[in-house]
Amino acid sequence: MRAVVSSALEEVSVTKVRIKFRKYGVMKFIGHLDMMRYFQKAMRRAEIDIRYSEGFSPHQIMSFAAPLGVGITSDGEYLDIEVETSRSSQASVDALNQVMVEGVEVISYKKLPDHAKTAMSIVAAADYELSCKDGYEVPASCEAFQEALQQFFLQPQTVMITKQTKKSEKMIDLKQLVYNWHIQEQSGKPVFCMKLSTGSVDNLKPELVLDALYQSMGLTYDANAIQVHRCEVYTKTKQGFLTLDEMGEVIM
Repeated sequence: MRAVVSSALEEVSVTKVRIKFRKYGVMKFIGHLDMMRYFQKAMRRAEIDIRYSEGFSPHQIMSFAAPLGVGITSDGEYLDIEVETSRSSQASVDALNQVMVEGVEVISYKKLPDHAKTAMSIVAAADYELSCKDGYEVPASCEAFQEALQQFFLQPQTVMITKQTKKSEKMIDLKQLVYNWHIQEQSGKPVFCMKLSTGSVDNLKPELVLDALYQSMGLTYDANAIQVHRCEVYTKTKQGFLTLDEMGEVIM
């Protein structure tokens, strides 16, 4: 059950705010740095009372949870900001969406506890859906993919893959970083649904996971044929995974 912050005033004093938004359509081709600049302008246009850093060149206090790769759509993107004062959550969402272009939609705007860490520092996992784009041929049936996936996880040995880092390459055990993986059928085509380790330490790209499955089936993975969609982003608690959105409170 979500908590609610009540106030008789139109504006309340709020320090930390978490914003959730969607990214879809042509905006999937806009990179992370350009999205940061876009939201900086959107804050001013929506008259969000955002805080600025001190010093000779002040900038808006803003950080994104997990940068999204170019070409990937999402229903679960997050950014944290600090504000001096704030309107209600609904009024803030409405104000931001009025200045959004098609392809970006703000879903929620919530107050965080004063001690809350930034979304960037606590990201632990993310849900993805990978589907075949229109105009591309699916290389195997849904049944064949289902069987291959079962065999993939039944094998006792580790599944080592090569991960490219900024400075070099390293070998990682894919099976240790895949928390959930199943296949749904949609219009006769497979949709690969997976929960993967995400964050600054053990970040696993869904394309690497699907590529490993294709290789186990003797198939060639074509990245251009697959649409990657991020559904949600999580932090990890003692009780399990918690969405970043569930950590905040609605401002009334």
